[in-house]
Amino acid sequence: MLNDLDHQLFLFLNGLHVGWLDPVMTFISSETGWIPFYAVLVFLVFKKYRWKGLWIILGVALLITCSDQLSSHVFKPVFQRLRPCHDPLIQDLVHLPYGHCGGQYGFISSHAANTFALATFIWLTMRKFYKNIGWLMFCWAAVVSYSRIYMGVHFPGDVICGAAVGMVLGLGIGWLENKYLLKDEVQ
Repeated sequence: MLNDLDHQLFLFLNGLHVGWLDPVMTFISSETGWIPFYAVLVFLVFKKYRWKGLWIILGVALLITCSDQLSSHVFKPVFQRLRPCHDPLIQDLVHLPYGHCGGQYGFISSHAANTFALATFIWLTMRKFYKNIGWLMFCWAAVVSYSRIYMGVHFPGDVICGAAVGMVLGLGIGWLENKYLLKDEVQ
């Protein structure tokens, strides 16, 4: 039943495609397209934390490594849930903007796990200095995550579970960072 609902929701969301949005979603889904955004985040970190910003960068590196490895090398091989574009029940109905499907398994979405981990971590470590950073980061993570459904490579359940795993990791590493490394800086 839950699987049927996930399939139906996927087909609805993936079916909302329009031609002009294909290159936009492809860009949003790309990893390199966000380099300027990451550069601004690094600038904001060092602007407020100076040399202690290195701890935040190290925390982000640890966080993304954990999130990516957990999603790619634990969840996907253990659950072996086919991506929508590989699922024989619906693969002929999936809109793939440029025909690229990715690996065989999609549970959980690494993009969702990584972006929500980063969003949660940045919110925890930077909210004292930038009051609206949470809105920006979580909206960004949600748009990137939705792009994976639009691109036809993840079910909504893959994205939701990836986001949850990412948020848990972001909360854990962000809490440790604030408690032990930034204790004089963040309340």
